[in-house]
Amino acid sequence: MGRLFGSDGVRGVANAGLTCENVMNIGRAAAAMLAADGRRVQVAVGWDTRASSEMLAAALTAGLCSVGADVQLLGVVPTPAVAYFTRVHEADLGVAVAASHTPCEYNGLKLFDRAGRLSAADEARIEAILLDGAGEIPCPVGGEVGRVSTVSRGAEEYLWYLASTAADLRGMRVAVDGANGAACEAMAQLLADLGATPIRLNCEPNGKNINASCGVAQVNGLADYVKAHKCFGGIALDGDGERCVAVDEKGNRLDGDRLLAAFALDRKEKGALKDRAVVTTPLANLGFFRFCETHGMAVHTVEVGGAIPEEAARVGAVLGGDSTGALVLREFSPVADGLLTAVQLLTLCREKGCKLSAVGEQMPRSPQVMLTVKADDRAKAAYMADKTLAAHIASVNASLGGEGRVTVRPSETEPLIRVMVEGREFHEINHVAVALAATIKQAIGAYAL
Repeated sequence: MGRLFGSDGVRGVANAGLTCENVMNIGRAAAAMLAADGRRVQVAVGWDTRASSEMLAAALTAGLCSVGADVQLLGVVPTPAVAYFTRVHEADLGVAVAASHTPCEYNGLKLFDRAGRLSAADEARIEAILLDGAGEIPCPVGGEVGRVSTVSRGAEEYLWYLASTAADLRGMRVAVDGANGAACEAMAQLLADLGATPIRLNCEPNGKNINASCGVAQVNGLADYVKAHKCFGGIALDGDGERCVAVDEKGNRLDGDRLLAAFALDRKEKGALKDRAVVTTPLANLGFFRFCETHGMAVHTVEVGGAIPEEAARVGAVLGGDSTGALVLREFSPVADGLLTAVQLLTLCREKGCKLSAVGEQMPRSPQVMLTVKADDRAKAAYMADKTLAAHIASVNASLGGEGRVTVRPSETEPLIRVMVEGREFHEINHVAVALAATIKQAIGAYAL
């Protein structure tokens, strides 16, 4: 991991680890990197609905302008809309002030260039300028300082594009859980533009309720609504619109693994799955790997937190994604896009004349239990250094044989250690997961929160 950048940009608790001063300085360093050849830099900035997002966007804008970059403010828009605007309008940089599915106290910066997410090399250059003094940061005066303009209806062009990729969805009643985030209105508008009837749930952002017991991480309420009101299905997004999971008409959850499997099979049947390649992480459900093997698909994996879009581009895959619902459909976009995923899923159903349940049931899932252990940075370090604990986890993993697996990893962005156990029978792996989480908690007890 970089000193500023993690696997998903810059992330921290707003006004604590991620201060206005820090964000302003990142803006200064990013503008300095881009202005090294003397160009007048153009930057697009959007944000999600967190209470801190406008504050941090203002700090970022100040930093960018102080180095002479011009800033176009898109306002509250889904993060993929920032990437789209950057690409189509040929801005030098796009920045979304957002933090995906995390609680409101977190925030972050996601940086894009015209090809998609900013490269690791450019992130390293920004770090070098800011932390190592590797390059001068300009300080223009007078009319050379950057200027700020506002883009009215910043998401409108993006929604037109997404609509152009999808089928007519007339007759579909779709419940939308917007996670009280940036995509609430955009997702509902997109569905309405395609002829569907959207029903908004958790679409009343107040700055504090983003991702609060809703969205991709918690679909029980969405599932209950879909069943009770006989909807075609439900769509759940995360707070900035990068992730999407679905709920079928029976109330069953279609996570990122099942959606990726459905898209892969559809593209393979159409002859559009280049080299039959799909990109995911090792945490994909075992059922996904078995599904791909059965259908003759080649699965490429990147480590958890790795750059799925970059790996997909490297191997020429048109599809990539993970179980959280961050899917990349490269035939339409180089970045993860929950709104695009949603309309492409409904388009697939319309083209095949099938229900959402038929899509989800194509990939049988292996039972999987995921638990968390609270752990601050000291606790995570203690876990990583504990060789006895590592040997115990390896032993538990071996005990599952070839029918299951154990994965334990500290979260990069939250004070948690995540425990995942997979196997044949739910009650067996649940017992294993609970016992393992308790062992980890005891081992790091001196540091646990």
